[in-house]
Amino acid sequence: MSSFERMWADLAPVGRDPSTGGYRRLAWTSTDATLREWFTGEAGRRGLDVTTDRAGNLWAWTADPDAAGPGLVLGSHLDSVPDGGAFDGPLGVVSAFAALDELRARGFGPSRPVGIACFADEEGARFGLACAGSRLLTGALDADRARALTDDSGTTMAEAMTAAGADPRLLGRDDDALRRIGTFLELHVEQGRALADAHDGRGAAVGVASSIWPHGRWRLDLRGRADHAGTTRLADRDDPMLTLAAAVLRAREAAVRHNTVATIGKVRVHPNGVNAIPSEVTAWLDARGPVEDDVRAVVGDVGAAAGTEPVEESWTPSTVFEPELRDRLAAVLAGPEGPGVPVLPTGAGHDAGVLSAAGIPTVMLFVRNPTGVSHSPAEHAEPADCLAGVQALARAVEALA
Repeated sequence: MSSFERMWADLAPVGRDPSTGGYRRLAWTSTDATLREWFTGEAGRRGLDVTTDRAGNLWAWTADPDAAGPGLVLGSHLDSVPDGGAFDGPLGVVSAFAALDELRARGFGPSRPVGIACFADEEGARFGLACAGSRLLTGALDADRARALTDDSGTTMAEAMTAAGADPRLLGRDDDALRRIGTFLELHVEQGRALADAHDGRGAAVGVASSIWPHGRWRLDLRGRADHAGTTRLADRDDPMLTLAAAVLRAREAAVRHNTVATIGKVRVHPNGVNAIPSEVTAWLDARGPVEDDVRAVVGDVGAAAGTEPVEESWTPSTVFEPELRDRLAAVLAGPEGPGVPVLPTGAGHDAGVLSAAGIPTVMLFVRNPTGVSHSPAEHAEPADCLAGVQALARAVEALA
């Protein structure tokens, strides 16, 4: 059994719901603690020094980046969306450890430190803000705002961190950690079918990311009047669920018209009774697309349909990965005679995008997903493609470190 296979098997049961096959690996929970212990254990198995930055992100280093750095950092995240797939995030972390094993087996000695990162709360599934760990690290997320974020039970991030044994008072931009990163390389399962359809349908196991679409999340606060579902005449009702329905339909229509994607995927209803007309509905809109103005236009259209101004909770502008680094990596992976490596944009946000926006030279690799499905138990990558990703990551380290 390869080191990749062993690690993948170790992680498989952590946070998995046997009834759905999906994962619930939410930030600052007991499951998250198990994942962090796994990361620390794998680092220790390889003699790597582990540090935690002010945002709670984990870093495992082959050598002291303060003395011999800045270094080349690999990695991703281990948390998931509710009932998410196995590959989104963990594939990048497991592949980073496996690539280091491969390089050591070859006798490769890097000229600078190599680090493996595990970012905290990338999905934002518990507190509603994606890439919280990397945003805090870079200062893109205000520490006071982060501490006050709440989950569906009303628990703040500060309270959750305290319960998990972390100190929320330390949250904030961490310049010491940032100085240690010379280059960041994130491997991730593709969240779409571009690689499966590449090369005239013959497919490609690995591709290089060119950019990340601009994207954001907005909150819609819809007010109505609570009343009895059985005795209140239709003409007398003030039902915010009707407003929500109009907003959901408008999101789809506007997305088609503006060549974007948009989803209202989370809803909170009060009082949430079967026989009660709601008094309040809160809904969250996710909108993304190749052009920022088009994304903003969709948000405006949805707000008009809902009769309210959507509250922006997060926004990430278009991220273009450093062209020279991207092209160099694509050339290394293609080889002198091989087919060109697909270079593709993505609509999914990543910690790599946050670091790139902060000025750190950053690039991403994608591993083929034959289903094209992500954030679902149907998310998949074939074992051979995963191992191809490990080999590609190892070749990238040889070229960049």
